Amino acid sequence: MTQTANYRIIHETAYRYSEPVALCQNQLRMRPRNQANLVCHSCEVEIDPPPASIHRHPDYYGNVVDSFAIESLHQALRVRVTSRVSISTPDAEYLSRAPAWADLIAIVRRGDKPVDWKAREFVFASRRIALSAKFADYARAIMQPHTSIIEAVDALTKHIHSDFRYDTQATDVNTTTEDAFLMKAGVCQDFAHVQIACLRSLGLPTRYVSGYLRTYPPEGKPRLVGSDESHAWISVYAGSEIGWVDFDPTNAVRTGTDHIPMCLGRDYDDISPMRGIVMGGGKPILRVSVDVLPVD
Repeated sequence: MTQTANYRIIHETAYRYSEPVALCQNQLRMRPRNQANLVCHSCEVEIDPPPASIHRHPDYYGNVVDSFAIESLHQALRVRVTSRVSISTPDAEYLSRAPAWADLIAIVRRGDKPVDWKAREFVFASRRIALSAKFADYARAIMQPHTSIIEAVDALTKHIHSDFRYDTQATDVNTTTEDAFLMKAGVCQDFAHVQIACLRSLGLPTRYVSGYLRTYPPEGKPRLVGSDESHAWISVYAGSEIGWVDFDPTNAVRTGTDHIPMCLGRDYDDISPMRGIVMGGGKPILRVSVDVLPVD
């Protein structure tokens, strides 16, 4: 049975600079994109100070990008994105029609249908994710032959969760996938990059997904404003009949209505939420706050 949840999401990014900034140019990838399991009902972007120019446009992968420039002196920058979305999940019976993962590799390689051919671009290496035999061997040891792509990736997802240590001090945003794999430690970005490397090295199309994860306070404790978080996971091509299915190796689950996808690409570099350049500014201080609020 399909499940559906509705959310209001508030993502605020704030920079404070030790010295004035004369000019900044930035790109935001914080708008939800309509897709098979998500409907974006509204999205509002507020930028302070007001930009001299702003342009909304799609990138190569269909993510909605807000490019803006601030050309006046400022020592603080605040970006607040408020979205209302509905997220749904397919029922188990629908996923039971998935092909065996070994058969899927051959289907994608041949490009039996246009969607199979299009999925192939997510088989290749990307800037942050190299392909190698060590990644393929790691996955092959877990993914039993002749099992469906859903069952096989689910097994690998759970294995990475148990084999790796979640450690916010072990890696940073520039840590390579190879180093995270050797350390068997990291955060959601690292877990996702490693699993993508494993699956692509086998020949299975896999995408990097950025989004939000609804969190729950400890029992008996109040919910804290701003305590939800940005998150990253993977999306695997499961054949022309099913399409793409998402898995979260950080939490050892196939994603459900607690996961709200925003953008997709080959790896983190394609879809970092905010990037840009500044002239001046000295030393910046960054603060990020995320609220994922269920609504009727």
